Amino acid sequence: MRHAISPLDGRYGQRLDPLADCFSEFGLMKSRCEVELRFALALEKTGAFPTLTTEETSRINELLNSFGEADYQRIKAIEKETNHDVKAVEFFLREELKLANPNRIHFGLTSEDANNLAFTLSFKRYHKLQVALWQEVLLKLEERVREWKEIPFPARTHGQHASPTTAGKEMAVFLHRGLGFFKQLKEFRFQGKLNGATGNFSAMKSALPTVDWMAFMEEFVSSMDLRPNFVTTQIDDHDTWASWFNLTRSFNNVVMDLDQDLWLYISYGYIREKTVGNEVGSSTMPHKVNPINFENSEGNLQLSNALLVELSNKLTRSRMQRDLSDSTVTRNVGVALGHAHLALTETLKGLKKVQVNDDFCLQELKEHPQLLAEPIQTILRLHTTVDPYTLLKALTRGKAVTLDELHDFIRRLDIPEEVKSQLLALRVESYLGDATRICDRVLKEAKEEWMS
Repeated sequence: MRHAISPLDGRYGQRLDPLADCFSEFGLMKSRCEVELRFALALEKTGAFPTLTTEETSRINELLNSFGEADYQRIKAIEKETNHDVKAVEFFLREELKLANPNRIHFGLTSEDANNLAFTLSFKRYHKLQVALWQEVLLKLEERVREWKEIPFPARTHGQHASPTTAGKEMAVFLHRGLGFFKQLKEFRFQGKLNGATGNFSAMKSALPTVDWMAFMEEFVSSMDLRPNFVTTQIDDHDTWASWFNLTRSFNNVVMDLDQDLWLYISYGYIREKTVGNEVGSSTMPHKVNPINFENSEGNLQLSNALLVELSNKLTRSRMQRDLSDSTVTRNVGVALGHAHLALTETLKGLKKVQVNDDFCLQELKEHPQLLAEPIQTILRLHTTVDPYTLLKALTRGKAVTLDELHDFIRRLDIPEEVKSQLLALRVESYLGDATRICDRVLKEAKEEWMS
């Protein structure tokens, strides 16, 4: 038995099994065969070759729908002889289909015609899984916003106590950000090219000059729900790949920001994790409940983002018509997205376990009445010409001030009694602004997105 080098195929292999059809060598060969078989059928419209018989068409469609492990192993065996993966696919299809004229297979194409479309079809398969996973994470966040939208919650800026918020409002920030990227992901469309060795349809046009090969390519690429790219070198520019990587990286950053905040909230005691049965938090300290899901997610997202940056930079550059350095890099797309996928499943696990420590949050808010310095000085600006900010700064900055001390300060002010009453009624735990309404607004945005 061979042991996996990467944790994606080892420790986490079973959890990431659905990604194998998208990013494995088997998945790539399956996609290459799909492109070549679709192309062989599409050539019927050009009259380039004698019409396929019913039996030949049936064999092509059967292989399109039933490509399996034995087919993959045969291609790999041929590749050992050819030392060329795309040519191995061509030879396999000639051997397997037994067409009267097998020359229609890979007619006029360069390897990158098959490759760019094959990789992109594989990526499209993952795109469906990605949309579903992002939505699952956002739906769980939506639950937390709804459940927590009215729970008073300590806020911190620069790590220091700041004007309070609600637990739901803090989650609403991440839900709102995530929804923006989710909309872009749902609408995202890849591109592809099928225009020959230097992007000019030269071989096809020399063989059949009467065929409009640009129109053929547009129809063929569009039939796979891809946007045709007419202007390329030997390879597609991969700009849409880079856009997809960057979109994924942006969503990763939102989730990483969420992971880090939840980790801190747990460390401060504002949020607790539900304990799970036989789980162990430490090999020596029995009391511990560690935020391991958010930590695992953070680490995988950092690794994913590092790879996605390099993929975006590398795959959009190629020397003149092309060089082969992109080939081995492209094969690592699944690694970058695999780490992101794993990370989001970890964040999802964590979100299912967290709960607000209501009593502790309320107690901490009440212990910091100096947070009322903001509304007090703001209200005073309407009723005095002196600088209330400076007065409150002298009273509260860097000091632990009691509510009684604040009230004594207010009573000594030369302001109308009704204003004093307004200030004396202020409490930290209810100084929440429009936090609940903001939550409702984001919840409405989410509902509209799920209904669209």
